[in-house]
This record gives sequence, structure tokens and C-alpha cells, in this order.
Amino acid sequence: MRCERHDDDRVSEFRIVDASGELVPAVLQAGFVEHDGHWAKAFPADTPHLDRAWDNFQRLLEPWLRQAAGLAPVPWQSALTVVCQRLNDADVDWWLTGSAALAVRGIPIQPHDLDLVVSDAHALLVGELLLDGLVEPVAPANWFCAWWGRAVLGARVEWVGGVGPTADEPQPTDFGLVAAARLERVGWQGWELRVPPLSLQRATSRRRGLEDRVRLIDDHSAAG
Repeated sequence: MRCERHDDDRVSEFRIVDASGELVPAVLQAGFVEHDGHWAKAFPADTPHLDRAWDNFQRLLEPWLRQAAGLAPVPWQSALTVVCQRLNDADVDWWLTGSAALAVRGIPIQPHDLDLVVSDAHALLVGELLLDGLVEPVAPANWFCAWWGRAVLGARVEWVGGVGPTADEPQPTDFGLVAAARLERVGWQGWELRVPPLSLQRATSRRRGLEDRVRLIDDHSAAG
């Protein structure tokens, strides 16, 4: 597998070339678009930390994709420890969602990554705080959020910033404004983490067809 970077006045494009067949699903899941035998993602040319992200991208791409493809273990706990240390020390407004938000409650699930929701004002700061693992620079997102960034700190860490009301359309999610208004606090390895309510994560998992996850949530709730 090779990486290429192509720049012009408008964008910088990170390309993945010659990915092995076992990694292609992970490449597509990561949002790279196939063009003429390669997969690419483009960022505005003036995006902060592009050069640093490119250096990290080349170094960390393969281990990141192998984890995403289920071919390597995901050290999510050590990555979350780093996130807690750096973001809390900087007073970042953030919370944890996705599978890791279930795992920190003691539900026996193995997260593939860490999904963070941060405030609009702190999205770029998180990119600076995680600069040593930044693989996709924090850039404007034409999505349910204003910002998106990705880092690899042993495990993949992804964050959205400036989440808007469309995140909860047509139904509330575990990463939208409804979840943000109902966050619960969970103790994990000496840290106090904010996570969505279990009922909302269960509903989101059910809509996604994640029935094994729904059963784990139900078992946890029944155990009290």
C-alpha cells in the first residue's frame, strides 16, 4: 500500500494506492472515495496542520486500517486515557459516544475506535492537542456538524464539533443535541466521563440493526 499527496491552489488530496483487498472495506468505511484505481479524501488547502497530518497519515495508515478491518487489536483504553489527560487538562468541552461510551459502563463490548463530540469552539483545539496522532486535519464539514477530525493514538480517535439539529433527524441519535442535553456521568479508571443515556444508545443501536449490542445493553440494564 502506498500513499500519495496531490496539492493545488484549492485543496490537498490524500490518496491511498494499491490497498490490499482485505483493507478496502476499511478504506471505504473511513470515507475515502475511489477514483481511477486509488482512494482519496480532499481538504481545503488552508487547513491547519496539513503537513503534520500528512506525515502522520503515511506512518499510521496501515495500523489504523488493520484495526478497522478487524485484523489487529484496538487499544482503546490507552487511547482514551490520553484523550482524558490532554482534553481535560485543556478544559475542552467534550463527551464520549458510540461503542466506547458503552464499554466505559462495563458493558462487554470491544470498541473499534473512540467517538467524541466536542463544542464548536474547541474542535480545532482538539486537533492541536492530538497533533502527534493527527491523520486527518480538522476541517469544515458539510454534514450534521461544523467540524470533523481524526487521529490515531494507538487506537483511532474521531471527533465532530459544532453538532447541529440535523443530527437528530429524523430521530434522536446518541451524538446529537438530544443526547447532549441528557448526558450522564460515568466513572472510568479514575476519570469522570460524560456519555449519552443508555436508552438513547439502545434506540440508536436498534435502528442500526445492531441486535447483539441491544442485547448487551438489555443485559446490563437488567443486572442493575
